[in-house]
Amino acid sequence: MGALRDKFKEVLASVLPITVIVLVLHFTISPLDSAMLYAFLLGSALVVIGLTVFLFGIDQGLEPIGHGIGNTLARSTGYAVLITICLVLGFFISYAEPDLHILAGQVDSVTSGQFGRTLMVVVVSIGIGVMMTLGLLRILRGIRLKYVFTAAYGLILVLSLFSSADFIAIAFDASGATTGAITVPFMLALAAGISALKKDTKAGEADSFGLVGISSAGAILGVLITGLFFGIDKLSGTLTEETIASSSLLDVYGSKLLPLVRESFMSLLPIIIVYILFQVFSFKQKKNRVIDITRGLIITFLGLVVFLLGVNGGFMAVGTRIGIELASLDSNLPVLIVALLLGLTTVLAEPAVHVLTNQVEDVTGGSVNRILVLIFLSVAVGLSIFMSALRILIPNVQLWMYLLPGFGIAVILAYFVPDLFVGMAFDAGGVASGPMTATFSLAFVQGIAAQVPSADLVADGFGMIAIVAMMPIIAIELLGALYQAKIRKASKIAISKQGTIGGKHI
Repeated sequence: MGALRDKFKEVLASVLPITVIVLVLHFTISPLDSAMLYAFLLGSALVVIGLTVFLFGIDQGLEPIGHGIGNTLARSTGYAVLITICLVLGFFISYAEPDLHILAGQVDSVTSGQFGRTLMVVVVSIGIGVMMTLGLLRILRGIRLKYVFTAAYGLILVLSLFSSADFIAIAFDASGATTGAITVPFMLALAAGISALKKDTKAGEADSFGLVGISSAGAILGVLITGLFFGIDKLSGTLTEETIASSSLLDVYGSKLLPLVRESFMSLLPIIIVYILFQVFSFKQKKNRVIDITRGLIITFLGLVVFLLGVNGGFMAVGTRIGIELASLDSNLPVLIVALLLGLTTVLAEPAVHVLTNQVEDVTGGSVNRILVLIFLSVAVGLSIFMSALRILIPNVQLWMYLLPGFGIAVILAYFVPDLFVGMAFDAGGVASGPMTATFSLAFVQGIAAQVPSADLVADGFGMIAIVAMMPIIAIELLGALYQAKIRKASKIAISKQGTIGGKHI
């Protein structure tokens, strides 16, 4: 019960700031319909409960499975078997990610089916499967992370030169959305399971991170290649705003419950099947251990259903409405301030962020404080959503103007900071753009894009998650540079003291 109580306090502190921001806006410059407000407040409560239960279930079920599979794969001698398992596993893990389904649904809706939901989920999952396999092989072969990221983003740059602005925005959004609540804990556990068997402790520590970042590059590649293959130059669409005012709370949430139960079950089913196969052919765990993991998976499922119900029932509609209301004001200042505040707070509500920061502290033995990492991530995401709103309000500012120099700086910095921080940084880029960003913040930005006459709903409405995925990479690499400078300074002081003591003896 102690662990569950701690999770609840953590989640409550994360979700409360977003709720406070919405309430302050409601009572000041952006009043909401009473039905929409009540739906949002109920949604907030469900998000807190669902996220608490979900994170508790992850610890009990998903992480042990990922760690066990990682250990098993590391001991595998045949590369053909290893590659096949990794490809299948990577595809199904991505397919299981609810964030990806949320984004794909929004893309399908906004583009009026031009880029369909199923197609997007499949091509992104194939990209994730390929890149996750390369990421795991990198750990086993001991290839430096910076070389892999240089090659991956070099290829992305080349493909981007031949792709439309719409597909670039959706592709980079997909990279952030697909590394969410299910994918991140599983991949981190998988990488940790393989890295733990390395004799070199320092190399194993660095290799515990980076797999999420490498895999998320696969999502970008999947969408860009699909766009080039179909030759679609321009995606057009309209924003379909959900109307809650005419419906009762029971209708709003009741109509979503069964579809979300089915979606959540289908999301977890591939991982359950993989666990059963590994249990039969490899793990052969004792009955008590199997019962514990099964209980963890059931808790994860229940938490996921409640969380998604809260997000879909109240969060997205309110995000869109606030974006429209603020963008319609005479001054642009309120919308920019709210964008900044949303970024600073929503990242704290991301479940995968807490999973990553806890693992950072565990792997580094507390030398990298999780609170410091959270502060750097919070500032980075705050600036990201601010930059997204600014891009919509200023017609001449295009997405590539952010992404090209941003990812260029990220790759260059990778050659000047410790490998541990390189992996941590690219993983942070993926985890910062989870379900809260993919729902509330994206809906908010699309609301702005729908209201601003000069904005394009597809090209400007998407692309926010891309910036959110980019900024934390730079922020954590800068943290790594500060950490390295601190270590060097401490080392110089220690050497200086030894020299002084030596001089006295002489």
